[in-house]
This record gives sequence, structure tokens and C-alpha cells, in this order.
Amino acid sequence: MAGTPEASITGLIRVQPEDFQVEEVLGFEPDGQGEHLWLWLEKRSANTHWLAGQLARWAGVAPMAVGYAGMKDRHAVTGQWFSIHLPLRQAPPEPLAVEGVVERARSWHSRKLKRGSHRGNRFVITLRDIQGDLPAAQRRLADIAAGGVPNFFGSQRFGHGGGNVDQARDWLAATRPARLPPARRGLLLSAARSWLFNQVLAERVARGDWNQAVPGDCFQLDGRGSWFGPEADISADIQTRVENGLIHATGPLWGKDEPATALAVQALEQAVADAEPVLSQGLARFGLRQERRALRLLPQELAWSVDEGGRTLQLSFQLPRGAFATCVLAAFCTVHDAAAGGGPGDRLSTDD
Repeated sequence: MAGTPEASITGLIRVQPEDFQVEEVLGFEPDGQGEHLWLWLEKRSANTHWLAGQLARWAGVAPMAVGYAGMKDRHAVTGQWFSIHLPLRQAPPEPLAVEGVVERARSWHSRKLKRGSHRGNRFVITLRDIQGDLPAAQRRLADIAAGGVPNFFGSQRFGHGGGNVDQARDWLAATRPARLPPARRGLLLSAARSWLFNQVLAERVARGDWNQAVPGDCFQLDGRGSWFGPEADISADIQTRVENGLIHATGPLWGKDEPATALAVQALEQAVADAEPVLSQGLARFGLRQERRALRLLPQELAWSVDEGGRTLQLSFQLPRGAFATCVLAAFCTVHDAAAGGGPGDRLSTDD
């Protein structure tokens, strides 16, 4: 990713599904009531959308009756909640029988599980065939645990070869953009916003102030969506909170009107938007509001271990919703994705 430090090592990811494990952190428990059956499922080598379809067939309901909080990778072992709307509170009598899927728990809840309702994800990632300066990589991991990494959107947000951004440009450049299915429209708008955010963050990384408080910044509470500012004068309190990882400077998720920042920070963000007029003006035309995203990502409970031969490294950490495990990996390792052929620069498709 642009702006990240040079990797110390290279390694293979997803040699087998167990090398990439994700556990959804919901942040609350089903209330045991209501007419939505919630299932905690462990799946191996199955994508989320496909499994939702299998659940709809098992329960004899329409696909829209099935809910889930986030997409999880196919080439992995993942645990996540699904909900099924059953107005009569009658679960199918036969057990769920889907290859590669194990039911670990079930409960009832008063509401459907909606996208983005989870708090985050816990990862256990195994890198194999490690080559390079392993001690330097471990020193870099210690720095990441203390100071975090740039909170880029992962390349999977932009599609193969950045195709989603190119399609967003073509679509938004039209005088009257074609009507698209809601899911496709959301995908292209999200790719455009994410691209602009990444350009701002790359500039902040190049300037060396992505993890600092700059006059004119807006700030976000760590792990939260709320933000405040702009702060024209950086107080000692704000500086201390940034240094302690309690708050982070933010970048724009572009929309109508000016970004919420001030001074040189706003000038930088506006310059990035002006360099991409089709994307920025198109997002404004669709009425999206200016929103903010933290520039810094602090992995929680980051830990790692290396086998005796120094060829395998296992990494565990937790990230908030909307963050990408690729950001953590890219900060110390060049990943070769065995599930996608293992070519240089391949990126694994993690949940966001």
C-alpha cells in the first residue's frame, strides 16, 4: 500500500484455510426473545453470501429474511452470526447440513442482524515460508503494537486492478448516470470515497503527520464512529490523547459541502478532491454527507510467535469494524497469497 514502510519479510498466506482465521466480535448478545433465529456458525472455505442462501433454503424463507453483519473471506475458517426471520418461532426440525459449516450456538433475538452491526473482528493469521529479516519484522511488529499503522482501505475495496474505481469514474462522468441496482451503486460510491480517503492518507504519510495532531484536524475516538473538531489550536490535552492512542486525526469520506477540517488540513483534503473532480463532484451530486475516518489503526491485543526454524509466524490481533487486516500485514510483510496463486503483491480479501 502506498505510504507504508518497506516490508522486512515476505511470506505465504492461506496455504490452507486454517492459516486465516476470523472470529466476528458482535459486541452484544442475542436477547433470547423475538422471532429472529440467530445462529453462530463456523465455516470453512465458504463465502458469506453463499452460506446465507443455503440458510434461506434450509429454513424455507426468502433470501431477504437472512441477515449477517459482515462479509467474511471464503479461503479461511471464520465464525460469525447469521439471523433468520421466522415469524412463528419454529426452527427447521432437521439439523443444518452444509459442507464445511458447523453450528456452534443458536438463540432468538427481537431484530434482524444488519450489515455493520458488529464491533469488529478477531484474526489469527499464519504466515509460512518466511524469508527476509525476521528480527527487523518483529521489531516492526512491536512498533505497530505501540503506534499502529496507517488506516488505509484495503485493495479489495477497489476490485481487481482497481476496476471498481475506474467503473465509478465512467459512471459518475455521465451527465445522467445510469440507474444501477442498489448494491452495485453502493459498491461504486464506496470505492470512490475510499479512493479519495486513501489519497489523503498517503499524503499525510508522506508528510510524516498521519499519526500526529495538526492544527485544523478533526479527531475520532479510538474504536468509535464519533468525531469532533476542527481544532485550530492543538492543546496539550489533545496532544496527550493522540500520543496515548485515545484519539486519532481523521481523513474525509467525501460528500457534499466542504470537509469539516480547517487551515492547511482542509486545503490538503480539498486539493486531493480537486485532483479527482469526477469522483468528488459525483459523490456530492448523490447527496452523500461529509464523514470522517481515523487515519491511524491500532490493532488490539497484537501478539505473535515464530516456530523454531524461523519459517512460520503466527499473528493474532483484533480490529474494529471497517478496518483491514491487510494494513497490518503490509506494514511489516510482503504477502504472497497461496489461495490466489501466490504471486507478488497479492492481497487477501479480508472482512471490513
